[in-house]
Amino acid sequence: MRNKSLYASIAALMLIPAIGAADEAEDKKMKTLDEVVVTATKTEETRQDIPNSVILYDQYDLQDAPAISIGELMANDPGIDWRTQGDSGGAAQTIHIRGMGGEATQVFINGVNINSPSLGLAEVGRLPLNNIANVEVVKGSGSLLYGTGAMGGTVSVFTKRPTRDIVNLTFEGGGGTNESYHLGFENGLFFSNTMGYYLTASYDETDGFRSNSDLDHKDVSLNLVLDNGEKLDLSLYGQYLDREFGRPGVRPPAGTETYFVDGVAVYNGESASLLDRGGDEDGLIVLNAKSRLSDMLNITVLADIISTENYNYLRYVNSFGVPVTLPGSESWTTNTVYEIEGDVDIAFSDKGDLLLGAEYIRYDWENESIDLDGTGQRLEESRKTIDEDLHSTGIYGELQYQFLLPLKVLAGLRYEDNSEFGNETLPRFGIIATPWQNMALKLSSGKHFGAPTPNDLFWPDDGFSRGNPDLLPETGWHSDVTWEQSLKDDSIFFSASYFHWTIDDKIQWEPDSNGIYSPVNLRSFTGDGFEAGAKFQLMANFQFGMNYTYIDAVEESRSYTVMDYGWPPDLPPNFEYDWVERRAAYTPQHLFKGDLTYFTDFGLTVAAVARYTGDRVTYRTETDGFYPNTKTVAYEMDSYWTFDMKLVQQIGDHLFITLLGTNLFDEGYDTYLDSFTDYSTFTTTVEGYPGAGRSVFAKLAYAY
Repeated sequence: MRNKSLYASIAALMLIPAIGAADEAEDKKMKTLDEVVVTATKTEETRQDIPNSVILYDQYDLQDAPAISIGELMANDPGIDWRTQGDSGGAAQTIHIRGMGGEATQVFINGVNINSPSLGLAEVGRLPLNNIANVEVVKGSGSLLYGTGAMGGTVSVFTKRPTRDIVNLTFEGGGGTNESYHLGFENGLFFSNTMGYYLTASYDETDGFRSNSDLDHKDVSLNLVLDNGEKLDLSLYGQYLDREFGRPGVRPPAGTETYFVDGVAVYNGESASLLDRGGDEDGLIVLNAKSRLSDMLNITVLADIISTENYNYLRYVNSFGVPVTLPGSESWTTNTVYEIEGDVDIAFSDKGDLLLGAEYIRYDWENESIDLDGTGQRLEESRKTIDEDLHSTGIYGELQYQFLLPLKVLAGLRYEDNSEFGNETLPRFGIIATPWQNMALKLSSGKHFGAPTPNDLFWPDDGFSRGNPDLLPETGWHSDVTWEQSLKDDSIFFSASYFHWTIDDKIQWEPDSNGIYSPVNLRSFTGDGFEAGAKFQLMANFQFGMNYTYIDAVEESRSYTVMDYGWPPDLPPNFEYDWVERRAAYTPQHLFKGDLTYFTDFGLTVAAVARYTGDRVTYRTETDGFYPNTKTVAYEMDSYWTFDMKLVQQIGDHLFITLLGTNLFDEGYDTYLDSFTDYSTFTTTVEGYPGAGRSVFAKLAYAY
């Protein structure tokens, strides 16, 4: 990265909270209908009083699960599809809810949206586990309260706060396969009756599974709180991270030999690229203020600033020149987001509640790029800088009312005004019936929208691709019916949902009439499905669960029959296509997860997870006989199982030893596909981004 921070010096230490032993088993209760949820309505409500299907993760889930990221923690839970761009240390990790794209899941930290303004995606692999207190996943349309992009649902991450009369201090370090290392630190306390802080820092390093798949990650966070109870609660949270990583690309076919250009290795049998690199430098600061002015009036104010910089270094083989060279490019995409939001919660009776709120967001986007010559030197005359800005204002209201004892209704409306595409009106309604104390029947339906990203709108014309300022927002509806049931004094909890969603004017990058890749609005994208989950705690020291999701997602896309790039201006391009409906790309129809956790009497915690991901399909346009005739070819990706396990042994009061193993049977599978050209033979094939193989990691933690 070009800009380095003083925070990097903190990266000598790390913490992961102490793992609970058998004497804490009684505290590790399952999450049932009485759990409090904030994200669904922006007010504190029990699970049985909200119309959405939700998944809740508390501190014990984060500590006990055999996972190293929140994406891995959530993977294959009901409606959740966790995807990675291969097995490299810096591979992007995204959450897909109910078959929608990753940009349809909005991820928040303490109320701040951390989805990339440029891409619309949230890269959950960047989030360190050691500063997370709990996570709420709310499925269904969230555009009423959260605006653009919340079409599949929201993931809300809440960071740790200090606890009165308790000093938290933890050090941890460990290492594992692929030259992986982890260090960290955590400290939290109240230094007066009302003021306290919580500080975390961590450092991660790995060589990765393949050549050029390394990662160097540093992060630090600080949460300052002023807690005067319901009268006033202030939180000032700051976070910074810096990452540098390799981009190895797909795995070349077996037998591929290392290819050199002027003595520089370009690819080998493990990685399609030995030269491409990437990096991120992100920071955010957010102020949350909450005050209960009276029994019927609560006020909440949020103000935040986010700054992100993404760096890309790309080299490619120019085989048309003599000699063969390695030109390329560098680019820096910077986003700065300013937000202020306020809402008022009015409890106008013991049966009714009205939430009124307003939000203003401003996005400043800048893209700087420069070409590299055949030796990798910068061509300063090619340097380009493009900057744009846009803003959005949202006003919303949400009414909840208990008509009869077993029946509660929710209705709301949001008006969104965007500087680029105009305005949208977004209704939502829900019904909750609780005929018995331990049962909830729910219906939820809401309109959603997804605004084009700055990359979609403003990407500079580089001869290969360009943005499209005339894009329309994606719009549609997301509806579901949910049954939640608790049995045997909350020792069994069951939930099941049927869902249906639609997206019109879906945005997708495709070649335009001039052969330049540009985002366009397609036709429809729809999905139906079923999800179910069951949790059991029949003994105090033993929990197990099973989850299943079925997704039938269908996309309407272009199937190209002719792709003639012509020879402008003498021969104009000619692109011909048919509209076809087909199974959505990369979306598995079946997802399964089984998990168990056991707490022994001698301080050992054992957790295991088995996951099944069904087959997937993707599509590529390929030559049909002779240029310029083309056809769409479907590529199937096999289903696969993975098995993870975690052992934690407590020694005395403060020492914890952890052994974590992921994909223990070393199952081979691909996460995405792309083309690879071997310039030794000029053969182009379609190859996969391999999923992560077997990994073992050992850690030692001291927690006071």
